[in-house]
Amino acid sequence: MTATAPMIRREIDADGICLLTFDRPESGANIFDPPTMRDLSEHLDAIEKDSSIKGVIVTSVKKSIFIAGADLKTLLKQAQSGELRAFIAEGQKVFNRLAALDVPSVAAIHGACAGGGYEITLACDYRVASNDPATKIGLPETTLGLVPAWGGATRLPRLIGADAAAEVILTGKLYGANEALKLGLVDEVVAKEQLLEAARKKLGEGKREATTMKSGMAAAAPKVSGNAAPARAYEIIRRGGDSSLDESLALELDAISELGATDATQNLIRNFFLADKYRKGSAKTAPEKIMHAAVIGAGIMGSGIAQWLSSRGVSVILRDVDSAAIDRGLANIEKTYADAVKRGLLSEEKAKEGRARIVASTQPAILRDVQIVIEAASEKLEIKKKIFADLAVQTPSTAILATNTSALPIDELATSTGSPTRVVGLHFFNPVSRMKLIEVVIGRQTSDEIRDHALAFARQIGKLPVVVRDSPGFLVNRVLFPYLLDAAELFQSGVDAEEIDRALLAWGMPMGPLRLIDEIGVDITVDIAATLEKAFGARARATEILRKMYDAKMLGRKSGQGFYKYEGKEQSPNDALEEWRGHSERSAAKRNAVEEPRGATPKAAARGPSTPLRSAQDDITNRLTFLMVNEAARCLEEKVVAAPEDADYGMVLGTGFPTFRGGPLRYAENYGLKKLVAEMDEFHSRAGEKFAPCDLLRKHAQNGTTFYER
Repeated sequence: MTATAPMIRREIDADGICLLTFDRPESGANIFDPPTMRDLSEHLDAIEKDSSIKGVIVTSVKKSIFIAGADLKTLLKQAQSGELRAFIAEGQKVFNRLAALDVPSVAAIHGACAGGGYEITLACDYRVASNDPATKIGLPETTLGLVPAWGGATRLPRLIGADAAAEVILTGKLYGANEALKLGLVDEVVAKEQLLEAARKKLGEGKREATTMKSGMAAAAPKVSGNAAPARAYEIIRRGGDSSLDESLALELDAISELGATDATQNLIRNFFLADKYRKGSAKTAPEKIMHAAVIGAGIMGSGIAQWLSSRGVSVILRDVDSAAIDRGLANIEKTYADAVKRGLLSEEKAKEGRARIVASTQPAILRDVQIVIEAASEKLEIKKKIFADLAVQTPSTAILATNTSALPIDELATSTGSPTRVVGLHFFNPVSRMKLIEVVIGRQTSDEIRDHALAFARQIGKLPVVVRDSPGFLVNRVLFPYLLDAAELFQSGVDAEEIDRALLAWGMPMGPLRLIDEIGVDITVDIAATLEKAFGARARATEILRKMYDAKMLGRKSGQGFYKYEGKEQSPNDALEEWRGHSERSAAKRNAVEEPRGATPKAAARGPSTPLRSAQDDITNRLTFLMVNEAARCLEEKVVAAPEDADYGMVLGTGFPTFRGGPLRYAENYGLKKLVAEMDEFHSRAGEKFAPCDLLRKHAQNGTTFYER
């Protein structure tokens, strides 16, 4: 006896076992959307009426996905339209019916089982999983600004305990089958071929007894950040011990409905889709894989690039004219591999294979078999031009000639080669082993073929590429540096380093701007600023205190002191900088430097009597972040990037711009473009020309239009 449905098949065998098989047509993935939920409800209607059924098995025939969860495109639309609550409520109702069946049920899990995909298994009595590497189990909703609301935050604590459930839900981690078994997420792990047989045996144990959760939790509540989902999920779990199942489900429903309406959650979901877009690309045919590369320069970046390529199956020739630099580079590679093994990211065997793919040399040679060369030498234009002139002769005419420069012009490097069509920028970010972004920088003469091959290569090695047009600073450094340099100016004016950095940490940045300068290096910061200043003038000029720190060799963490002093893992304010800051009326200067920089028009007159005073923290964050917004808008205006999502996602990946804020341009829209431009004009009147809103920002503010389609 067989009945068919578009998304789910129902089969009942001679023993009365009902097999519900998820098999979404013309898709490699099963997901929950309204039609799928209706299909499941109709199947449950039939099961409830059929007294011959002795048990139910929920499974999937997809190669690597059990059920990937709710359709996020549907969720995003529903969150924006206000329909989310009804969809989630319907899902709770359907899953409750599965849990309430008179006959036992078991989920036979093979492949990715995430979010709503795992929540349907929690509505079953038992869970059996395959030991295949494709099987990953968990509840990642909080990473998207949501909570598990089809029973995940209610049923999992009753299954494995409140504290263990909080660990699973608040981190949003996906677990392999054996780890899931240890945590109690599944009851049994077997080979894929034995999955249905094991599920049938589980049905023989009958209905599982209902469990209750003890009240009280040892786990501490998570810090409230821009993403409020972990804190809301924690509260549901905490209160669930004193609530009935229905009361706890109601808490889930309220939480997801309220979270879905927030800008933070909608931004997190959008960025999930952007990650997928940049990971996959749009090319219909993939260029030939690159298996042989050369890296020129064995410094921090060069050795990092060589290590990453070798770990991704690419053989690498690492060259440097300095044998000591080669030794340091190889030591850095060894340390990165050792750390990866220690963290469980690589097996010792895979690390050994990766190391063996690197050949280091100080000798110039014909790079006969190399398909790509990545130059990562000193950030000096003349040095790089000489290297590229040599590479044009030493490499096959089909090889990609790439530079890792962070700010120097690609077009000038290309002219030194005699074959400028094969020159492209591949700007990796430090540390290479952890930063996913690559800026693929296209020069005026870079061919479409080289561009496409460079993009495919970036994806081949597991990076996320954003295409930018050759322009000083490209995207990330151009947008970041006005923010960094103005933070240094605020410090010079009298605002304490810790106050500045705390304000931006509270706003959501992963590191304060002055601490970031110390990590980048004051010398590198000043050098990049000098390159940017030639193109953009005063808004990219290194402030006086940075130049004095440069001359005094206070270069940041690497020299032991910058804006902070460093001793091991400890940092403290660097009092040696006090002589270069304003001392008169210091107690007032700490605040007034933000609101009324020296020589500026008094703020009260500039603001007018009707504008309320902001807090000093708000003034710091607005002043600095608005500079990023302005420069990102200029990049879009000047076609350095083709679309607002390129600017936004590049800054999220490249600088840690808070994902929940969506990137500079999305943040500007959420803040209100008219309001933002008015406040920038206010900063402009008292802090200088660099705050003048660019034409594109002002146009959108005046016309009521936006960067993104609404």
